[in-house]
Amino acid sequence: MVEPLTYVYAIARGQDANLPSELEGIAGSTVRWVEVAGLSALVSDVAEDEFGEPALRRNLEDLDWLGKAVRDHNRVVEAAASVRPVAPMGFATVYYSDRRVRECLADRADRFETVLDRVTGRTEWGVKAYADISAGQPGSSEPRGERPGAAYLQRLRRREESREQAKEEALHHAAEVHASLVELAEESTAHPPQSRELAGYDGVMVLNGAYLVDDTREGSFKEKLRELAHGHPKFRFELTGPWPPYSFATILEDEREQR
Repeated sequence: MVEPLTYVYAIARGQDANLPSELEGIAGSTVRWVEVAGLSALVSDVAEDEFGEPALRRNLEDLDWLGKAVRDHNRVVEAAASVRPVAPMGFATVYYSDRRVRECLADRADRFETVLDRVTGRTEWGVKAYADISAGQPGSSEPRGERPGAAYLQRLRRREESREQAKEEALHHAAEVHASLVELAEESTAHPPQSRELAGYDGVMVLNGAYLVDDTREGSFKEKLRELAHGHPKFRFELTGPWPPYSFATILEDEREQR
């Protein structure tokens, strides 16, 4: 019989019995804690024919499988983060056994403690800003003396130049917004814009920021965003969160070294 692998979702201090009893992990697996030296890993058993290296490489190319597995992973991390500070592990972090997980906790205790110190009492918030920089359609009249085709191409060029200028101005204002929010965050990062096709938004995403905010400053952060939205009426803002500190505490391990 092939022994299951141990899938790790997040690292925390101690254990917590307040996780929902019905919480399920990857593929309906039972979530549990593995503890050593005051640190705990939130884990569940997964099958090697799904998460072993050859199978995982194949499954990562299956978007339906990947989407469900990522949702399962995030659901467990978010449930844990709702009751205690956690350092999320990267998706598909697997070990050969609970023993290897305990060894990792012991060997990297200082590193995990540093990350947990960084995120304790703080929450990640996301801010996206969208701008409509579409230019008007070219008119139908032609400048006197110009051939219709040449005039039409000239209007197309002017429209594109106007659109690029509007985009540059929007990005400049978005950078100012980001700088204002950074002042209220302990840490921050600006992610690349999401794909319009995948995320399904209108306009141009000019800001995709993540902010690690002290819980005592959450109200001030939200109020600042309201002020910025009022001062930038051409932007459409989207606040997301609260999130586990994915952008600031996710720990990635080398499977070949750890397993």
